Amino acid sequence: MQIYLARNNQQAGPYTVEQINQMLASQQVLLTDLAWHQGMAEWKALGELTQGKLEYQPTGYVPSAPFPTETQTSETSSHTIQVNKKQNSTELASLGSRFLAKIVDLALWLPAMIIPSFFLTEEQVAQLSQLQQKMQNTSSSDQAVQLQEQLFTLIPPEAWQAMGVYIALMLVAQAFLIAKSGQSLGKKVTKIQIVDAKNGEKVNLMRAFTLRSMIFIILNMIFMPFITIIDHVFALSEKRQTLHDKLAKTKVIKRLK
Repeated sequence: MQIYLARNNQQAGPYTVEQINQMLASQQVLLTDLAWHQGMAEWKALGELTQGKLEYQPTGYVPSAPFPTETQTSETSSHTIQVNKKQNSTELASLGSRFLAKIVDLALWLPAMIIPSFFLTEEQVAQLSQLQQKMQNTSSSDQAVQLQEQLFTLIPPEAWQAMGVYIALMLVAQAFLIAKSGQSLGKKVTKIQIVDAKNGEKVNLMRAFTLRSMIFIILNMIFMPFITIIDHVFALSEKRQTLHDKLAKTKVIKRLK
């Protein structure tokens, strides 16, 4: 079995199970280091694989040789996590992949805008269309507010409830995916993920979803399109961190194995 390790955006290996256990015992690797081997869907902390123990015993694995002796230990002590950065360091997600991921995520919200049409009669649809045309043609802010209020009253309560349920389900689904793998649906499609800006490890839900998404959804609704423009101008920097990345202290990288 070949096991790869990662720490601070640097990947090392492969190692055997015996080498991993020896390095765990000598604290050359830590339970917080990430590990991956064939059969795993994603990288996980060593502590999660060992269940907090300083020994990894993969299910069904039969050791090919006994643990190293003291002589062998001195030889394996050099197996620290040292990596050729050019070959194994994590790679930042491209602006194109991030933009595509955003488009996919935004597209998933479109059904919420379509839902009211299923609850409107033909007469209400015609009235709604007339109100929208008037809103586009009016130059008075007071009249625009009145027309908007009339437009909202045309939409029945059942439609608002259906929209609320859909939006709630979408938020829960996105939060679950981001908490699990650092990926929204759009990021899964484009094979990129959110990680901590310093150590490259998975970040908690508060940072990955609440700070990066929820707060900026609200700000975009209030200050559109200024917040959106300012937010993404930051992505042109060398670290490709948007404003919401900087707030949450995260970055977006190409998906690890």
